[in-house]
Amino acid sequence: MDMKNVFNVRILLALTLSLAMFSCKRSSNSSNSSRATGWSINNKKGGFQYNTKFKEQATAPGLVFVEGGTFTMGKVQDDPMHDWNNSPNQQHIQSFYMDETEVTNLMYMEYLDWLKNVYPPDDPNFALIYQGALPDTLVWRNRLGYAEMMTENYLRHPGYAEYPVVGVSWIQAVEFANWRTDRVNEMYLEDAGYIKRDAKVSSDVTADSNFNTDTYINAPSQTYGGNEEILKGGKRKVRTDDDGNEVDVYARRESGVISPDYRLPTEAEWEYAALGLSELRSYNVYRGRKKYPWDGQYTRSGKRKWKGDQLANFKQGKGDYGGIAGWSDDGADITNQVKSYEPNDHGLYDMAGNVAEWVADVYRPIVDDEFNDFNYYRGNVYSKNAINEDGTVKIATTEEIVYDTLSNGKVIARNLPGEIVTVPVDENETYLRTNFDASDNRNYRDGDKNSSRYYRESFSEDDAASTKSSDKETRKMYNSPKHNVEVDSAGNMLREYDKSNHRTSLINDKVRVYKGGSWRDRAYWIDPAQRRYFPQDMATDYIGFRCAMSRVGSKSKGKGKRRN
Repeated sequence: MDMKNVFNVRILLALTLSLAMFSCKRSSNSSNSSRATGWSINNKKGGFQYNTKFKEQATAPGLVFVEGGTFTMGKVQDDPMHDWNNSPNQQHIQSFYMDETEVTNLMYMEYLDWLKNVYPPDDPNFALIYQGALPDTLVWRNRLGYAEMMTENYLRHPGYAEYPVVGVSWIQAVEFANWRTDRVNEMYLEDAGYIKRDAKVSSDVTADSNFNTDTYINAPSQTYGGNEEILKGGKRKVRTDDDGNEVDVYARRESGVISPDYRLPTEAEWEYAALGLSELRSYNVYRGRKKYPWDGQYTRSGKRKWKGDQLANFKQGKGDYGGIAGWSDDGADITNQVKSYEPNDHGLYDMAGNVAEWVADVYRPIVDDEFNDFNYYRGNVYSKNAINEDGTVKIATTEEIVYDTLSNGKVIARNLPGEIVTVPVDENETYLRTNFDASDNRNYRDGDKNSSRYYRESFSEDDAASTKSSDKETRKMYNSPKHNVEVDSAGNMLREYDKSNHRTSLINDKVRVYKGGSWRDRAYWIDPAQRRYFPQDMATDYIGFRCAMSRVGSKSKGKGKRRN
């Protein structure tokens, strides 16, 4: 090879090497370069801002992680009552988080204290907000029993601080979960330096100036009533671009700081979590014959140290709410302090006994696994943010509080000041969709013929013209009483009882499922598969609740890698 060719080869090798080095450098860029465009992410001068260092969802206060999976939902033992409302069916649950314990009196009292400080009940404009959140302490009364001690002390006395709250309706439980979401996200934003430290406990927080998660996401500058001292008073320094414009002032979903909502668990989630099936899994095979949150077919412990002790708080027989004192006693006659019994394999306490618990679902006798077997839930009512004429979201003010009068006469606030007003979705969201076609899906495929997706009385043109979603009314399969409560101009409560003799059911779209046995129930009801229902606006001395939260990201906690 002559010198000229050697020289050319050397130049070619040098170019190839330099190109390879350049390519390697570009391909090994940090996570702050886009794989779509190559542009810089999180550039100090502006542009696209995103949390590229997010690892996994933090476990929010009070919760434990429940890894999702497949299980047999429904009663897998003999059904001596022949209820036929919990037939076995296979379901799959996404990973989620659930409260370690039932919500306690102490936790609920913190909620009441916040409401009292932000919406003073001595202000006539706010009195109904606080009153609407109060538990019904009269649930303890009995026509032929003495219970005034519980009526007067159970909610507020420190002796019952760590006992599960009762006398709370399903609606009140949902409102507590919404409030809890806001308080936890307020803390997260403060810790991340987005908002002023300790603003949440100062006089800065009022009815006109408080934090709501949805408002912060959709209209952050209007949170805290637009108080910039709070919104920009955090330890996090606000950056500016070359033109002096502020960059990345507010946290967004992309920041990874804002947590998903606290909510009531679905029935399927609750049952899956209660069973604690993890110890039964081997080589990807599960067995569906677990009766209780613990192993075995009995309610007493078989362990040598605790042999014979009851594993839950329930009614052992007629006139036997705890056992013989000092011997065969479950340690309680009414509710018991949370964590008094061993947790199940998920680390969840009192998933059998103590109090039964509200779940999110509207009750129907059937679980329609033929239509859906993934994250099953009946109760979807889809809504969207109300929009002002100028295109901004509509936020409730102290002058525009709307109250709802419930069937039992209790009055609750529909929107608290500072929250975004919502309206049902319409054809803008449902037109030509295959996955949903209406805002309210509570009675979809619940047994009546009008629940069929394409049902029509006839196929004439006249009939077709009257089948628009705005005109048609689903025929009710469950003919329940319709009591009416109104408030006249003088403020008097007018109660009208439905005395019809032609009602055939107590089931309607406002009855919710509650799960698990309670201190009032026999052992039959502490099977997690059991399901009962109760009106969503009423309360009892044996139904409490716990919150759940959806998991974002990987199914497994940790690196999210397959274990086998």
